[in-house]
Amino acid sequence: MAECHRNNNIGSLILDRAPTSTSGNHFRLWSTFSGSAFRRKIFDAVSCGGSSRYRNELREKDDDEGSYVTTVTEKSAAKVDAKSKTIGAALNGVAFEEKSKKSEKLCDLLNLAEVEADFETKKKEEALEILKRVVRELQEAAARGDCGKKLAAASEVRLMAKEDPEARVTLAMLGSIPPLVSMIDDSRIADSQIASLYALLNLGIGNDANKAAIVKAGAVHKMLKLIESPNTPDQSIAEAVVANFLGLSALDSNKPIIGSSGAIIFLVKTLQNLDETSSSQAREDALRALYNLSIYQPNVSFVLETDLITFLLNTLGDMEVSERILAILSNLVSVPEGRKAIGLVNDAFPVLVDVLNWTDSPGCQEKATYILMLMAHKGYGDRQAMIEAGIESSLLELTLLGSALAQKRASRILECLRVDKGKQVLDSTGSCGALSAPIYGTRGNGLDHEESDLMMSEERKAVKQLVQQSLQSNMKRIVKRANLPQDFVPSEHFKSFSLSSTSKSLPF
Repeated sequence: MAECHRNNNIGSLILDRAPTSTSGNHFRLWSTFSGSAFRRKIFDAVSCGGSSRYRNELREKDDDEGSYVTTVTEKSAAKVDAKSKTIGAALNGVAFEEKSKKSEKLCDLLNLAEVEADFETKKKEEALEILKRVVRELQEAAARGDCGKKLAAASEVRLMAKEDPEARVTLAMLGSIPPLVSMIDDSRIADSQIASLYALLNLGIGNDANKAAIVKAGAVHKMLKLIESPNTPDQSIAEAVVANFLGLSALDSNKPIIGSSGAIIFLVKTLQNLDETSSSQAREDALRALYNLSIYQPNVSFVLETDLITFLLNTLGDMEVSERILAILSNLVSVPEGRKAIGLVNDAFPVLVDVLNWTDSPGCQEKATYILMLMAHKGYGDRQAMIEAGIESSLLELTLLGSALAQKRASRILECLRVDKGKQVLDSTGSCGALSAPIYGTRGNGLDHEESDLMMSEERKAVKQLVQQSLQSNMKRIVKRANLPQDFVPSEHFKSFSLSSTSKSLPF
């Protein structure tokens, strides 16, 4: 602009008045520069001025466009801001509504929980009042001797305690056990006795405190007194007493009290009842109660006063293989008196070997091998009886096909028997020591080849004899199982088979 302004300064047009002649006054335009210079100045001025105006127009146009863009941008930003505020307000409104709904739901749930809690509380209070009323009526009836009310109250207690653990606790706490125990020896009405017995049974289900309280109240002696009364008790009463003994004997602290009370004799009689006056359920309950009592070792002496062991072994001999029977025998064999009593029973070991041969139950096999293992470890005479019963083949089969525990126990029994066989062979050759098998390839043992061959031949004869005895014993059992005549004579084929048998199947 300075340059254009400077270029536009083309000088001044001076209107000079020059001196003229006297003839007239004339004016003349005078210039301070030449014509060419003047034209150049005019051109530059026009060019510079035009370009300046053009540039100004462009600048003004740019300013207008910039202001328009700025205006549009500001308007757009304002619209976006307004929309954002609108959306934010809408979202805040939705969130507030959701929070309000959640709060309302939470309040509803709290109110519902409060209502349910009040309902449950009211329900429990009503149930408690019913239990209090029943126990109060039971106590009053027992005090007055009202048989009808005692029967009704005992029946109601029996029903309430049947399937409600909380009711069992509450009824015992309210004092229902003493009047029920007092009703046991009330011989006027058998129905009230049965009701009281089953009420006590239900109170003791799954509740050790109640079981202890029942025994402490003297229920065991009253039950035995009821059973031993001159008048033959009702079968239902006997079954109820057996069921109570089963439940009460499950508690360890009750085992010595029940065992020393004489209840074992009654349970054994119930189990041995051959005239079918006892139901199968009563006999099963008696067997289970005897198992519970035999767990406590001091009770074994009371068991040995009966003929329970003989009965159990005979039951096994009749193919009534029961894991519970073997479990009782397992408890009895754990004490020396029990082992001695089992060993004195005729055919005890053939029966136990039969269990290994004829049952596929892992539990029965494990318990039978446990009994035989303890007997084999503790008595030499018992091991001889086992060998005579043909136990080797059964044990060998069990080591291959039995459960892991049965295999382990069978292997231990075989080790005991193997030691006895080695002693027998060495004694038969006049040698001393306890070697179970000869040592091969050694010359420092003081024996020449002839003596070694003689010892080997004697061992082979002994093993061959054991195999023959085992096969013959198995054949006798098969004949017995098949109900064949006792004088049955095996065929020549069987004899030749037994004579040609070797000791390859024996673990020597």
